[in-house]
Amino acid sequence: MFMGQYSHSIDEKGRLIIPAKLREGLGMRFVVTKGFDRCLYAYPAAEWERIAEQFLHVPSKKEARQLERIFIGSAREMEVDKQGRVLVPQDLREFAGIDKDVVLIGIMNKVEIWSADRLEETGDGDMDAMAEDMADLGVTI
Repeated sequence: MFMGQYSHSIDEKGRLIIPAKLREGLGMRFVVTKGFDRCLYAYPAAEWERIAEQFLHVPSKKEARQLERIFIGSAREMEVDKQGRVLVPQDLREFAGIDKDVVLIGIMNKVEIWSADRLEETGDGDMDAMAEDMADLGVTI
């Protein structure tokens, strides 16, 4: 399970350091794809396989096909180098608005990769209201 927040920079070649604590869970090979809110999602290989398997059983509705193209079609396998970095493809960096400062956030089964500026723009929101909405879904904190 992933948790915590880590700030790093991406270099001019598009390489991003994956913090050791996150590498422990992601492994040396993992999958990165487009996520919601214009960030990137990183999944350990086994978790990615579990998610991809679900798409095999989804009826071929227009919205499902579109989501498959975006989510599955943009996925890339990443390999961590000896310095603990991965090369984030240009198209994924552009999608997420990543150009220098990056924030990695552990969110249960995945790691979100954000442009620091874009994450700041999202704000913290009203935590009380969010907690009430989550309680309606059966999640209490």
